[in-house]
Amino acid sequence: MAKIKLNNVRLSFPSLFRKAVFSGEETKFEATFLLDKKKHADLIKQIEGEISAAVKEKFAGKVKALPGDKIFMKDGDDFEYAGYAGHMSVKASSKSRPICVDRDRSSVTEEDNKFYAGCYVNGIIEIWVQDNSYGRRVNANLLGVQFYKDGEPFADGVKASVDDFDAFEDEVPNFV
Repeated sequence: MAKIKLNNVRLSFPSLFRKAVFSGEETKFEATFLLDKKKHADLIKQIEGEISAAVKEKFAGKVKALPGDKIFMKDGDDFEYAGYAGHMSVKASSKSRPICVDRDRSSVTEEDNKFYAGCYVNGIIEIWVQDNSYGRRVNANLLGVQFYKDGEPFADGVKASVDDFDAFEDEVPNFV
């Protein structure tokens, strides 16, 4: 399994402190990282090479490649999400909570509100090949995320502020 560091990438759909919920059930901790096709061209080539090598090793040359829908890295131009155009999307997940640290490597908690969709992070993933009753795939384990810098929040990263609310008198109005 190949461990890869993703430097200065955008974070999307983060579920770093609580497992994501799908169809009413908890699944895994997960995050999607957006790699700029131009700025991260060398990193994208490295990941593609690691995917190819992992498939060759797992299937001993019997399978040369897997279809794109069975690989954790996808072309962001195929999605209609804000910020995905011109990027490659790398989705990683884990059954256990990934390490989450700040720029100085100190631990970050959910209450710190550091990680949001649109911020820039460094991520550590590990590539692995699945071959079981659920099918053949190339996946990425989410090992850790480091806050790098703030960015323009995506729509799902917008948070409410106390300033968004009005102050009220002690008396509760009667709406009946």
